[in-house]
Amino acid sequence: MTGSLKDLYNWSQDQKSTHLMPALFIGHGSPMNGIEDNEFSRQWSILGKEIPKPSAVLVVSAHWLTRGTWITAMAHPKTIHDFGGFPQELFEVQYPALGSPKMAKETSELITSVPVGLDHEWGLDHGTWMVVRHMYPEANIPVLQLSIDYYESPDFHYRLGKELGALRKRGVLIIGSGNMVHNLRMVAWDKLNESEFGFDWALEMNTLFKTKIESKDHRDLIDYKNLGHAGRLAIPTPDHYFPLLYLLGIQGEKEDVSFFNDKAVGGSLTMTSVKFG
Repeated sequence: MTGSLKDLYNWSQDQKSTHLMPALFIGHGSPMNGIEDNEFSRQWSILGKEIPKPSAVLVVSAHWLTRGTWITAMAHPKTIHDFGGFPQELFEVQYPALGSPKMAKETSELITSVPVGLDHEWGLDHGTWMVVRHMYPEANIPVLQLSIDYYESPDFHYRLGKELGALRKRGVLIIGSGNMVHNLRMVAWDKLNESEFGFDWALEMNTLFKTKIESKDHRDLIDYKNLGHAGRLAIPTPDHYFPLLYLLGIQGEKEDVSFFNDKAVGGSLTMTSVKFG
């Protein structure tokens, strides 16, 4: 057995677990949630204490859109500040979690439906670090990202999620980071501080999403373009919605589902998040 294959085998054996790690879809909202102490970030901190310590964290972030599918494979992923117009404090955040070249290689080999490239350039964008730094502030758990091939179908992302599910048996915490309802053009900026303010169509879709997740009615969620006018307003572009499809693919037939941070913000966004398992 060559050195690299031996390392890969050892990582696989070391991470075997009799427990199925929970999986999360997290509505991440504004980058400011990465540094603010608010009801959303506090819930992320609670999750970090409640969930068994993972061997690694793999995030599908709405902010890494590519042609083809890639996984971060560097030992030291950089902290990416992929936003503008925010306080300098936010740009100064560094989240120094390690990566895991071994896990990246194993994941790329686990997925057989599509080639998964090993990326050495990206790092951790704000869809990842703003959440994970609250969950694991000591940055003592390896963190990787899987990109979203923006040119593929919703069904593609759902099926890819199914393949990722095997990592849960190895203690990997899989997170989809986006927002179920995400229409920035229609945000009521004057009502950002009005608790739980949501337009009728946003609240309607948020309820529909939850109902279908609970009933495991995945087909309607995959075919989101058929959800009518309210659906088109909730998902004007699929970047923040696609991470949910990965988690639906991961969802087990009989596992528990619970919702948290279930609130509308600014009329046209929802922070609604889901814990599977």
